[in-house]
Amino acid sequence: MNLAIFLSGTGSNFKAIAEAIEQGKIPAKITLVASNKPDTLGLITAKDMGFYTTVFQRSEYPDGASFANYMLGILSEREVHLIALAGYLRKIPPNVLRAFSNRIVNIHPALLPKFGGKGMYGMNVHRAVIEAGESESGVTIHSVNEEYDCGEIIAQRRVPVLTDDIPETLAARVLKVEHQFYSEVIKEFAIRINKELKLND
Repeated sequence: MNLAIFLSGTGSNFKAIAEAIEQGKIPAKITLVASNKPDTLGLITAKDMGFYTTVFQRSEYPDGASFANYMLGILSEREVHLIALAGYLRKIPPNVLRAFSNRIVNIHPALLPKFGGKGMYGMNVHRAVIEAGESESGVTIHSVNEEYDCGEIIAQRRVPVLTDDIPETLAARVLKVEHQFYSEVIKEFAIRINKELKLND
């Protein structure tokens, strides 16, 4: 399975997935790492690691259709089977969603459907969880559709919220779970897609 990873930040989940692949835990290959920002640390790291990288900047295209066509062209050229969003903070164009129906996944640092939607990323999520007095948070992996964090939930894992937590301590505990959990779910996708690819040979 050829995997594309889209990111907008430091790329810690990308690095965890890349490490799991290198260790033979995921039967897949990363053929594309993309970001909406050219100077993001995750993209620079991916380039330094030798991965093929690109930037998807909507502002460089006259309309949404031409932007989506560019994205689809790169994804086709890199023979991508699954797209994993790892802190990617832009909406995926509808044409790309249709072309990769049920083949785009995202990871969210809370138990959806709570604490999701526009603006709910990073410390905003963990701050909201603590302010709501929740006793647990967690990680949600879900399919991606046209609304932020509203796609079908694929899997969840719970993480306790401690009485003395601040957003930063909760974030660190959740992130540790994210790194392992995302790789486990991507592995299941890879096993299934690899079987489909063999059937189509």
